[in-house]
Amino acid sequence: MSGRDFHFVMIKPTHYDDDGYPIQWLRSAIPSNTLASLNGLAEAARNRQVLGKDVRIHLHTFDETNKRVRPEKIARQIRQAGGSTLIALVGVQSNQFPRATDLARRFLGLGLPVAIGGFHVSGCISMLDEMPEEMVRLQKEGVVYFAGEAEDGRLDDVFRDAFSDDLKPLYNFMADLPSLEGEPTPILPTRHIRFTAGSHSSFDLGRGCPFQCSFCTIINVQGRKSRFRSADDLEQIIRDNVAQGIDRFFITDDNFARNREWEPLFDRLIQLREQESFDIKFIIQVDTLCHRIDGFIEKATRAGVNRVFIGLENINPDNLMAAKKRQNKITEYREMLQKWRAHGATTYAGYIIGFPGDTRESVLHDVEIIKKELPLDLLEFFYLTPLPGSEDHKVLLSKGIWMDPDLNKYDLNHRVSHHPKMSDEDWEEAYRQAWASYYSDGHIETVLRRAAAHRKGRPGNKLFLMMWFKLMVECEGVHPLEGGYFRLKFRKDRRGGLPLENPLVFYPRYLAEIVAKHWVYLSAVWRVYRIYRRVKASPDRRTYSDLAIAPMDRSEEEDLAMIRETRGGAEAVAKQLRDAALSKAGKDRAKAASAL
Repeated sequence: MSGRDFHFVMIKPTHYDDDGYPIQWLRSAIPSNTLASLNGLAEAARNRQVLGKDVRIHLHTFDETNKRVRPEKIARQIRQAGGSTLIALVGVQSNQFPRATDLARRFLGLGLPVAIGGFHVSGCISMLDEMPEEMVRLQKEGVVYFAGEAEDGRLDDVFRDAFSDDLKPLYNFMADLPSLEGEPTPILPTRHIRFTAGSHSSFDLGRGCPFQCSFCTIINVQGRKSRFRSADDLEQIIRDNVAQGIDRFFITDDNFARNREWEPLFDRLIQLREQESFDIKFIIQVDTLCHRIDGFIEKATRAGVNRVFIGLENINPDNLMAAKKRQNKITEYREMLQKWRAHGATTYAGYIIGFPGDTRESVLHDVEIIKKELPLDLLEFFYLTPLPGSEDHKVLLSKGIWMDPDLNKYDLNHRVSHHPKMSDEDWEEAYRQAWASYYSDGHIETVLRRAAAHRKGRPGNKLFLMMWFKLMVECEGVHPLEGGYFRLKFRKDRRGGLPLENPLVFYPRYLAEIVAKHWVYLSAVWRVYRIYRRVKASPDRRTYSDLAIAPMDRSEEEDLAMIRETRGGAEAVAKQLRDAALSKAGKDRAKAASAL
């Protein structure tokens, strides 16, 4: 009977820190959408008995950001249970490929077949004429690659091939992007969710993006044609998750505002919240023009959206044009952020450092402008990174321009190329100082005062989030999106090629790190908590105002430093005025024609 069992082991790998240890936490910050999606597809395949009625399919899921993966233990448990096996390293990004490589080799050494999928594999196959050397080398050792998406029954074929020991070297579906409507619910077992901060789960409602940002991999992996789940699919996802106690979600669509079905989707969530009393909350990602969509922000917040990630990227129009991010209009930033604030949503924004026109001085000057003139809550900084799968990477590769060969650094938190104006040291210093400036005690107090002035401002929540971002960078040396609570390190899990440390060195240093970090945590939290109490106790907190949150008409906005002191700012205003005039003239002509 043991030969009639099939074990599908899904592992979302982490990546290594600068010392070569996997970045793992007792509780990690963000759940894996890929792991949830693939687990949902695998459960559906098992329910359909795709390997026959007499074959038992066993599913095993591991998120390495909060669970240690020990290949020898997994192999031993599978052998004891008996049957065939496929180890799937899922959702592997470029920075996770070295860790995936080490895990794959350990599983192969134990005689278990291994497949790797995710953005690195898909992006490289989509954009490059030849497979990169690190992928070729691993494929020769026996690793199978899966490029593209696993919906539309494609996982069934992989199951059958693995069960019959007839796996292909490459499953390439990059030219055939599937529909999402009616596909199985992305879902993870509850045991995974309780090891994430806030017990969030994640899912996507759409894939693909119509824009052309040169630094982006999504358009080359998920395509530029948008595909969507239906409102019925969404309701099923919510009900399935709520049934196991999960009611906080991160919708991972790169730009939910460009989902043409946004209104029916929000209407269904509003129905669940207002008619059936579902206590559900969401984080979504949008672009900087979402406020121009009639009713979008209003319905989003009614649907339970309380946090919004915005692809701000930069406040210099010249930089945005250089990256082909033409959809971002700095003249819209302030109004858009004020609208989200008016509806009680916490706003995050990504900001890229290292565009061709940047200097260390200009970056820090721009951060000061943002602090004073934009009512933004959280700002996270990224190095401009030529990710494999992006146009930027392909161009640099074709020109033979240096890029760091260590894929582990391609996490947007390390510099991996040279800058045309800044020295390497200046670029790295600009990145560090940008974080320090935005999350200074003075600006934390400003954000708290803005929040306390609004009845839906939730200053306590803002304090928690800002301290999370601040301490992950300052104490843990990781980007906040990779952060978590209580860093775990295991001596024997060190990166391949690095020496195993002596226990008498490793454990005392690890203990000293824990003590030192928690002292810094406690000191910083106590210091900033006193600021919070002072803000909350201020008798005039409801009347507080500053330049960022004050109402302002268009003529006044032209005097903002964001317009006057950025490269291309004045031209952006001029273009906005020309577009407005043309639009008005068109409406006037249409009105005159209808009168005739």
